[in-house]
Amino acid sequence: MVVISCSNRKGGAGKTTVAVNLAAELAARGKRVLLIDLDSQCHCSIAFGIKRSKNDPSIHSIFSSPSISLNSIILPTFLENLSIAPGNPFFNHSGGDKDHKVLWKALQEPSLEKNFDFIFIDTPPSLDSLLMNAIYASTHILVPFVPHPLSFEGVRQLIRALFPIMSYEHKDLKILGFVPVMASERIKLHVRIREEITRNFGDPKLLHPIRTDVRIAEAFSVGKPIRLFAPASKGAEDFTNLATEIENKLGYSN
Repeated sequence: MVVISCSNRKGGAGKTTVAVNLAAELAARGKRVLLIDLDSQCHCSIAFGIKRSKNDPSIHSIFSSPSISLNSIILPTFLENLSIAPGNPFFNHSGGDKDHKVLWKALQEPSLEKNFDFIFIDTPPSLDSLLMNAIYASTHILVPFVPHPLSFEGVRQLIRALFPIMSYEHKDLKILGFVPVMASERIKLHVRIREEITRNFGDPKLLHPIRTDVRIAEAFSVGKPIRLFAPASKGAEDFTNLATEIENKLGYSN
């Protein structure tokens, strides 16, 4: 089971967009996918039309009630092979358990390994207990970024936070790659930032870009992944190519 956190210390970097649409694309290919809506903005849940009240069980419940099983939180989506552990928009980031391995422990349920091939975690940008839980629970980190200096700074801050963890505490954790979002080959700044990523982390780590496409935002507004909302769009094409690249990197290609 591959557990991928979509992370960047900068908000608005495309983490939810990448998590939702990659999960949908891989589910359409027959992979069994769980999407964990760990960011308390709960945009993944919104993307699938799932609304939760303050007292409904959510992925955030495991931090205040350790006896709650992750399996009891998981809901099916309208897409075959894709399930979601919805978030709670009322979750207090400063409260709850400070143990950085709460989510990792929750993922040890044998049925999860049996039922899912991929788990995607949409993470908050803040360096708090939720992000640390995502990091310790993951096998891979996927870093979406907008080719902009502030988003690139968010990438650097994330890598600085990851370095001691990957060096000493979670040595099996891998950087899957960096995904340019809202990218354009015609904008010099975008090209320069992508070159910076390559210089810092190596060309193989720079993954297929997601080009600017208003259809992606429109898809969120109607609660559908881009592959269903606009299958002939640039955005759908880019997520198809990105999913193929990730499958190949992880040895899941058919």
